[in-house]
Amino acid sequence: MTRLSVNINKLATLRNARGGNNPDVVRWALDIERFGAQGITVHPRPDERHIRRSDVRALRPLLTTEFNIEGYPSEDFMALVLEVRPAQVTLVPDPPGVLTSNAGWDTLTHQGLLREVIARFKGEGIRTSIFMGTDADLIARAADTGADRIELYTEPYAANYHHDRAAAVAPFTAAAEKARGSGLGLNAGHDLDRANLAFFQANVPGLLEVSIGHALVCDALIFGMENTVQLYLRELTSYAHP
Repeated sequence: MTRLSVNINKLATLRNARGGNNPDVVRWALDIERFGAQGITVHPRPDERHIRRSDVRALRPLLTTEFNIEGYPSEDFMALVLEVRPAQVTLVPDPPGVLTSNAGWDTLTHQGLLREVIARFKGEGIRTSIFMGTDADLIARAADTGADRIELYTEPYAANYHHDRAAAVAPFTAAAEKARGSGLGLNAGHDLDRANLAFFQANVPGLLEVSIGHALVCDALIFGMENTVQLYLRELTSYAHP
């Protein structure tokens, strides 16, 4: 079964918009676990515009499911990860001011950096994942870095899903097969939602984990968080091939 990791950044964005601690992101993370999610994802950024470093530290001893920390491997980020020691770290190539992750790594150009960073994390027993597009050569290069997994950047799939879902998913099916052949585990995330999730999961072999935040939190405004988590879990198991 593909695991659901809920990205709670948007809950922190809402909290920070008003100040104070409402919503309490730690309490909500624990509730999201209780509602059935198999993981919690956070992406602390240098300006702390949503998740703060203090949130990361507060969450670590309380979570009982997988804790996944995303981010660009700056020295500050690496120090935080090595301090907190999550189950998984997902490396993204975001420059500091970017609004949201919008591209995968060029694992050829950044091979040396990634190898060095991944070796440090793996030496401390932290599973590593690299945020990637679907280019087969770059996926093969990702395996050369020593990473355990890649996370496929799924915005192109989401953008084209309603036009031609078979064509939209085809590059991701091929990428999944390349990852498996290269000895890499497979995660996915970015713009996956209740409309497109089941078809993606059914057509991407070996999908271990999806990380979903924005769409899930938006749905929770309508359906409530507990029901929404259950709806997403249902999508990961409900697709029947035509």
